[in-house]
Amino acid sequence: MKTQILLVEDDKMIVETLTEFLQGEDFAVSAVDGQSKALELVEERPFDLVLLDIALKDGNGYAVCRGIKELRDIPVIFLTASDDEFSVVTGLDLGADDYIGKPFRPRELVSRMKSVLRRYGKSQTVVKFSDVTIDTTKLLVKKGGEELYLSALEYRILLLFATHPGQVFTRNQLLSELWDMAGEFVNDNTLTVYIKRLREKIEDEPQNPKLIKTVRGVGYVGIREE
Repeated sequence: MKTQILLVEDDKMIVETLTEFLQGEDFAVSAVDGQSKALELVEERPFDLVLLDIALKDGNGYAVCRGIKELRDIPVIFLTASDDEFSVVTGLDLGADDYIGKPFRPRELVSRMKSVLRRYGKSQTVVKFSDVTIDTTKLLVKKGGEELYLSALEYRILLLFATHPGQVFTRNQLLSELWDMAGEFVNDNTLTVYIKRLREKIEDEPQNPKLIKTVRGVGYVGIREE
């Protein structure tokens, strides 16, 4: 089951772009633009985390945060352009779990979200990819119950495909991911080698891959077989 996120934000452009990005990261997102709608939804549905702006169409983020904390034990992250010390302290004093100023980098936001979710014990710790299981807490990968030994880059590639089944990744997108992970230059030939090694470890027939398929002229796609 996907992690349920409530986005409380009245800027339509931010709502659209952030919702699309978070859905691409395998989160389920519901969005509202004001205080009353936010509190109604929190009372009705068990969200895992709330992303909350201070300036809203009706009411304000501080009141929403206070109301949420009175209703449920749900983590709250403030997203706001108000990054002065008073605003930060006020938000944290009301029970907010983190505070990130606008503009923010989406990947940094996701990292902070996952950190907060781990503290609440709500993050997804086991990802299944056909008969391959990935324990993201222990960094343990098993196939058919037997442990696989992957390099850090092989693990990163596998997790990317496992958490985005059906999404086609271009070679440039994958190279960017490897660059971020390795902190050093990774070329196109290196990517081919890592994909080949990963297939040899997770595929039943590496020469006829079923889990990581080549999209000719574009890149690769991960297929989650149920």
